[in-house]
Amino acid sequence: MGNDFFRFKQFTIRQGNAAMKVGVDSVLLGAWACADHTSFLIPPSSLRILDVGAGTGLLALMTAQRFPDAAIDAVEIDKDACRQAIENVADSPWSNRIRVFCDDFINYAKYCPLRYDLIISNPPYFTASLKPSDTKRNIARHNDSLPHRCLLEGSAKLFASAGVLAVVLPPAEASMLINEASTFGLFVRRMLHVQSLPSKPIYRILVELSKSEFPREDQTLCIEQEDRSGNSYEYRELTKEFYLNF
Repeated sequence: MGNDFFRFKQFTIRQGNAAMKVGVDSVLLGAWACADHTSFLIPPSSLRILDVGAGTGLLALMTAQRFPDAAIDAVEIDKDACRQAIENVADSPWSNRIRVFCDDFINYAKYCPLRYDLIISNPPYFTASLKPSDTKRNIARHNDSLPHRCLLEGSAKLFASAGVLAVVLPPAEASMLINEASTFGLFVRRMLHVQSLPSKPIYRILVELSKSEFPREDQTLCIEQEDRSGNSYEYRELTKEFYLNF
């Protein structure tokens, strides 16, 4: 994907100063989270969404496009990424509905008086791998600054009555997150298992967690067609409201 900017159908992400660029993980999560809307038992005009670890603001902007009446807050610890997110939001059609805060989520969750219907995050997940020398990239990729326990605890505190936490993680980290979620009274609502090809192993899992126990929904998505001739129909359908070429 692009270096200094990435253009979607309704907005553009400038990312020249960001450690983490636009990637498939976030686009999938932004398009998939709460796709059926059934957990939102409130008027659309009252819907509140929080993007944790917002980076360039991609998930905040995707949810603004998908939920046209929602108020959206975004929290990002890195000052350069935060400035870039503010710029991207200001240049979007939804600048009046998105607020960006330069803060760490642990502190934000401690003092925030608001309650959210959807908390969405492409969280840092590496825990014991060799870290690159780029400090900003360390923060973006390794969960020292936002352990999954803190993401779960803060989300449980900030949930509205039917709140949902949606994340994307590698399989091992997703399994650990799900196991720890029960400590905070959170249950799996939906899961999407992502493969590059039908013959390849699962490499990402998208998870929705809620305080309410729902019949669990599990699905699998392949990014490419088996013959590598292009993206799969399912992937194109999920992301077609965003990518220019779909």
